[in-house]
Amino acid sequence: MAENTTETLVGAAVLAVAIGFGAYTAQTAGLSLGSSGYELTASFRSLEGVSVGTDVRLAGVKVGTVTEMALNPQTFRADATVTIQDGIEIPDDSAIVVASEGLLGGNFVEISPGGSPFFFSPGDEILDTQGAVSLISLLLKFVSGDSGSSGQ
Repeated sequence: MAENTTETLVGAAVLAVAIGFGAYTAQTAGLSLGSSGYELTASFRSLEGVSVGTDVRLAGVKVGTVTEMALNPQTFRADATVTIQDGIEIPDDSAIVVASEGLLGGNFVEISPGGSPFFFSPGDEILDTQGAVSLISLLLKFVSGDSGSSGQ
């Protein structure tokens, strides 16, 4: 009888740890069951280093996530959909940029707010975009001495 009780308690403890680990993983990945928000779209030259679930930040604070990415076959640009938390209003002249956390860090999407008194509505498109900058191509330009000028 005592052996069955011990096995039951150990099994319950393992199950509780597994549920806690799953909840922590979902929270870290930006998944939540009751989250709500509104969607905005943007078209980028490059979304290198960005994937579904990537943070969208405003002034360094997470305000949303990338929820969809697709290649536009007509423009050959990467179309992204971002979901912004309810209650966060983004001025309609804002820019959206793929930024890097550092040399070894990953990329995230940063919103640079504009000064307009009007705000994006759900489903609007952010037109002012800047795609990912490839650090490798920048290093190659630096090493080769290509500054992009005529050299005079």
